[in-house]
Amino acid sequence: MDAYLEYLAVGGNRHPAASDWNPTSGLLAFGADRNVALQDEAKTGIYALLNGHTAKINVVKFLSEALDGRQVLLSGASNGQIHVWHEVRDAPDRFSSEATVEAHGAAVSCIATLPGTTVFASGAADASFKLWKIEVQNSTLETKLFQQISLTPRYFPLAISLHPLDQGPSSILVVGGTKTSIQVFISESEEHSDFTLKATLTGHEGWVRSIDITWEDQPGKSDLLIASASQDKYIRLWRVHQGTDLPATLRDEDDTLAVSGGRALSSKAHGFVTGGLQYSLTFEALLLGHEDWVYSAKWNRKAEKLRLLSASADSSLAIWEAEATSGVWVSVTRLGEINVQKGATTATGSAGGFSTGLWINHGESVTSLGRTGSWRVWRHEATEDRWFQDSGLSGHVKEVKGLCWSQDGSYLLSTSSDQTTRLHAPWKRGKKRSWQEFARPQIHGYDLSCVDSISNTQFISGADEKLLRVFDQPRATAELLQRLSGGTGTASHKLPEVASIPVLGLSNKAIDAAESAATNPETNSGEYQLETDMAHTSLNESTESHPPFEDELSRHTLWPEREKLYGHGFEISAVAASHDGSIVATACKASSLDHAVIRLYETQSWHEIPTTLKAHSLTVTALRFSDDDKYLLSTGRDRQWAVCARDEVDRNVYGLHASDPKGHSRMILGAAWAPVAFGRVFASAGRDKQIKLWAAEDDGFKSKAVISAAAPVMSVDFHPELKNGCLVLAAGMETGQITISVIDASFAVIKSVEFGSELCPALAVSQLAWQRKSPVTSNGDYTPNEEKSSLLAVASDDCSTRILSIRD
Repeated sequence: MDAYLEYLAVGGNRHPAASDWNPTSGLLAFGADRNVALQDEAKTGIYALLNGHTAKINVVKFLSEALDGRQVLLSGASNGQIHVWHEVRDAPDRFSSEATVEAHGAAVSCIATLPGTTVFASGAADASFKLWKIEVQNSTLETKLFQQISLTPRYFPLAISLHPLDQGPSSILVVGGTKTSIQVFISESEEHSDFTLKATLTGHEGWVRSIDITWEDQPGKSDLLIASASQDKYIRLWRVHQGTDLPATLRDEDDTLAVSGGRALSSKAHGFVTGGLQYSLTFEALLLGHEDWVYSAKWNRKAEKLRLLSASADSSLAIWEAEATSGVWVSVTRLGEINVQKGATTATGSAGGFSTGLWINHGESVTSLGRTGSWRVWRHEATEDRWFQDSGLSGHVKEVKGLCWSQDGSYLLSTSSDQTTRLHAPWKRGKKRSWQEFARPQIHGYDLSCVDSISNTQFISGADEKLLRVFDQPRATAELLQRLSGGTGTASHKLPEVASIPVLGLSNKAIDAAESAATNPETNSGEYQLETDMAHTSLNESTESHPPFEDELSRHTLWPEREKLYGHGFEISAVAASHDGSIVATACKASSLDHAVIRLYETQSWHEIPTTLKAHSLTVTALRFSDDDKYLLSTGRDRQWAVCARDEVDRNVYGLHASDPKGHSRMILGAAWAPVAFGRVFASAGRDKQIKLWAAEDDGFKSKAVISAAAPVMSVDFHPELKNGCLVLAAGMETGQITISVIDASFAVIKSVEFGSELCPALAVSQLAWQRKSPVTSNGDYTPNEEKSSLLAVASDDCSTRILSIRD
């Protein structure tokens, strides 16, 4: 049984230092909760997650020098640990953890590497920074500490940069953080140790969030330029000049360059001597243009032209260049959003700012990370000398709590504690095929906990609130899926065009210009028409050949809310829709019999069916309908399972058929029905590290087999088809481990497969779901591929949504 990663989606950590791009290999690495996500520019999407950290990652940095011919990656976390990852021999772009360093007593906030060496510096919230060197000892990497400096006056370092000072052994280290000043340290030794404070730069009026150093012209033969970005909305450039004379821009001038807002911009020269040479450090330029905190500033040189990329909380990227004649630094390109026009609400407002900006593709592209954890990419077209937006990475930024396939298996829905529901589908273009986020149907104000499909165009979700919400697919999304994903549905004119969230609202409202004008004759219908046209037309035109970009996902792909389902007294814990789409079963968190009930709703009028199902005494953890909807299975924290049977006369009514108050020795967390062709069989899984198989017998269900697991089992699901007359059962553990068991007619496990760590999440599996059907494309070809492999969707607490392709 072979398996490979078909799709992996996860959002990035919002920290200015939590990402890096390696110009040698073309790899983008970024922190994703407690994992490091890797993307190759030659591949589509994330191809691997490096797990090993036990806390959220704040810093990711490639070592500038390869060791033993293989890349080295550093990552620092909020628990003070630094992991050293080394590229696996004979497996390019695959990394393994070579060392775990207990580097600091507080969260690591920044890491800088010294070009041409294996030296790096780390700063942390313990108000210190440390200097390290990585060496190869007996084919393994060893990290040695050779200097520690406590910062005085005490502050937390947020940005740090290392760079050679000249062609000699001297090096410069610049640190900024939770003070308005910047400290400059110099080392004269060939080992790059014994850094001493040489200058303190003042001028910023807010915390310093990013520092980057580069040569102005030829390496080792020109001045150094230091860029510092601050929460005061400004970027300052500083010049390090070797020689007794001052830089040309400062000669014959006094100590005041300009006056801004009544404050003088000081041009005071800081002098220091190292290696017998005299240096001066002076203020060079003040870059104005951003309207909010500036989080990052990165240098890049292309065609002998030096450029600076800045990312700001005002949701914009700016590219700065010095004019050839005057030498004045100006913003030549501005990318991103204009917040004034986009509003400021969570759902339809700004991106919440860009927390980082990176040069990628050797300066041909730039990328930034927004509040939603999604990456935006802009690509430069030299022929037109313009920047065009390109497809980026996206994913949840908090625990993924639930997922489900559409009824025809054409797309996947995932829901998360980050208060969003996302739609993932394959993007088909010729022979190429890759999975992408195609829509964000729900952006909510509560953490979402569960989701299920009612039909191909409708789903229901539950959150940390007392009601459930039903959503209809808008026409714009239906057309998008047909155009780019080969969807088999039809974009009916009965569907609403698009949806939006009113200001201060939680409900997605349908936007339909004709209907709005008819029901609001006294209102200017042109306003509705304009809003509808902007959303619907914008989505169709901009996504003619590609899935929506991040700004479109968050504004133009919402699904209108059809109905709210009331009745529960506490937060929703589980939901399931019957396969024929006629019944919805729901449950909420409970600590008593009165609230541990299962409520049923019929989907024609959305009325609650009067008969509530009472079987549990604590929270119901899972609800599952059998394939023919004849039975409804429920499991709970009270360690019991219950099966309710459908009434033969009134098809909307279910009644208790069988239960076992002691089904497991600890709480039951997952359940699944086997295909009807195998008989009336279901599986239950619990915290007691057991999976039990139950079969119908004597008007009840009897235990037929027990499968032991190495850890508590969080979720199980049966493959919808029998394989040579056998059941195929997938199980996800609390440790993230995923196993596949093949079970014969005698309930014996004839084959068991444990997937490797490269395919499994780092934390608990929240839910597993086999693709119920293989969708048929318009030309009659079956997907997911010609090998007839099966797709298994996995939701996890490590914030990842993944799809595994499994072949027999």
